[in-house]
Amino acid sequence: MHSPYDLFLIIFGASGDLTRRKLMPALIKIYGKSSSAGSFIIIGCARTPYTDQSYRAYLKEELMHSGALTGEETEVLDDFLSIVHYQPMDPADENTYPLLNNRLKLLSGLSGNHGNYLFYLATPPLLYELVPACLCRAGLLEQPGLKRIIVEKPFGYDLASAQSLNKIYAACFREEDIYRIDHFLGKETVQNIMVTRFGSAVYEPIWNRNYIDHVEITAVENMGIGTRGGYYDGAGALRDMVQNHLMQLLAITAMEPPARFDKNGFRNEVIKVYQSLRPLTDEYIRDNVVRGQYMACDGRIGYRDEKGVRPDSRTETYIAMCLYVDNWRWQGVPFYIRTGKQMPTKVTEIVIHFKPAPMQMFQRKGGRYKGEALIIRIQPDEGILQRMVMKEPGAGFYMGTMEMDFTYDRHDRDTGDAYVRLLEDSLAGDPTLFTRSDAVEESWAYFDKLLAYWESYPDTPLYGYPAGTWGPKEADVLINRSHARWTNPCKNLTHADLYCRL
Repeated sequence: MHSPYDLFLIIFGASGDLTRRKLMPALIKIYGKSSSAGSFIIIGCARTPYTDQSYRAYLKEELMHSGALTGEETEVLDDFLSIVHYQPMDPADENTYPLLNNRLKLLSGLSGNHGNYLFYLATPPLLYELVPACLCRAGLLEQPGLKRIIVEKPFGYDLASAQSLNKIYAACFREEDIYRIDHFLGKETVQNIMVTRFGSAVYEPIWNRNYIDHVEITAVENMGIGTRGGYYDGAGALRDMVQNHLMQLLAITAMEPPARFDKNGFRNEVIKVYQSLRPLTDEYIRDNVVRGQYMACDGRIGYRDEKGVRPDSRTETYIAMCLYVDNWRWQGVPFYIRTGKQMPTKVTEIVIHFKPAPMQMFQRKGGRYKGEALIIRIQPDEGILQRMVMKEPGAGFYMGTMEMDFTYDRHDRDTGDAYVRLLEDSLAGDPTLFTRSDAVEESWAYFDKLLAYWESYPDTPLYGYPAGTWGPKEADVLINRSHARWTNPCKNLTHADLYCRL
C-alpha cells in the first residue's frame, strides 16, 4: 500500500526559471512537513549536463540566495536535496526518453516505489504536445502504478489547438490524472471567495442581481514583458491572462453553490458559468471590448521596443471587456474585466459594487461617499475590505463611507504559497482546483469568436497608453456606461496628452 505521496516527481525543464523560482521553494516547504518528508523523490530532467551532485549544488546556491527559505527550511535543505536527482536529457528528443526510463527503474529498486509517477511540464508550451506522446512511446506509462501529469498554462492557443491537446493527453492519461494548473486557484484569497460567499449568512442572500450593481475583476502588473517577447508577441493579453486567469476568477465569483465541494461539484458549476456568458457577436465585440498597447513614457520603453517584439506589432498588452452572465442570478449585471502590462502598480482584485438603498433620504457629502462595495484583494496585501455607508461626523445627516479592512499580514496569518497548495493536491491526487478538459474547451470556444473578429477586422482599434498609466481612456468610457469608474488602488496618472491610436 502506497501513501498518497509515495511517488516520483519528474520535472521536465528542471534547469529553468519556473523550477528555480517556484517549484523547488514550494517543494522544500512540502518536504518540511512531517507528514510529507521522505514520501516522494524528485527527478529533474533538462538538457543542461548536470550530475546529481552538480544539480544539488546549483539548487542549494539558488535557494540560499533567493531569500525564500525560512530558518527551519534552511536546516532541512541538505536533507531535502538528498531526495533530488537529475537525468540529463532533451525533452524534445524522443530518443533520450529511454535514459529516463532506465533511471527510474534504477531508483525504483532503491526506493521501493514501483511505477508511481507524477510528471510536471515546466517547459515551453511547444513541448506540451510532444512530451506525453514520447512518454507513451517510451513505455513509461505502461508499468503498474499511478501516472499523473501537471501542465502549465497556456493549454492551447485557440479552440482547435486545445481540443488537439486534450485528445493527446486523453490517449495517455485518465482525465482525473491530468492536472492543468492555474496558480490563481491556489491562492488563499481566491479560495476564500467561496467561503465568504457560501459560508456567510450576510453575503449569500444578497449575492445576486437584486443587490449587486456591477462587478470589477482586475489583474494588472507594473512591469513590461521582460524576456518573454518571443512568446508574448504571439499570445497577447487575451491568451496570456483573460482566457485562463480572469475567467477562473469570474467563474468563482459568479458560480452557483455546488452540492458538494469536490472535483465534480465545483468544476461542474464552473462550466455552467462559461455556458451562460452572453455570446460575442461582432456588434457586441465592437461595443464591449477595448484593447491597448503600452508606449514609451518617463523612462519606460514601449512594447514595440521590447526584445523579441515586431516593430509593427499589433499585439494587445491591455484588454478591458464588459461581459454578462445570462442566468437568473446575474441577468443584467455587467462584469467588467481588465488586465494590462506597465500599469502604475501590481494588483489583482475583485470588487463587488452593491446597489444603493432604494430610498435616499440623506445627502451625499462631496467625494466622501464612494458607494458600498466588497473588495477582495488577491495580490498583493491579501485580504478583504468592506466599504459601507456611515454618517459623516458633524452637523447634519450626510452620507459618507467607512472601510473595514482585513489583511492577512496584519494579523500574522500566513496565506501560504499557491504552488505549495496545488503541488500538495497533485501529489495527493486531488484535482478539484485544476482545470478540467471541458472547461478549457468552453473557455476557448467563447474567446475564439473574439480572435476570429480581430483576424477578420485587422483595423480594429488598438489604443496606445503611456507606460505607467491605467490604460486607454476608452476603457474608462466603457465602464462609465454603468455610471461607474474603475477602482484604481493608487494615483491615476493620466498623461491625457499622450493618448493615441496605434
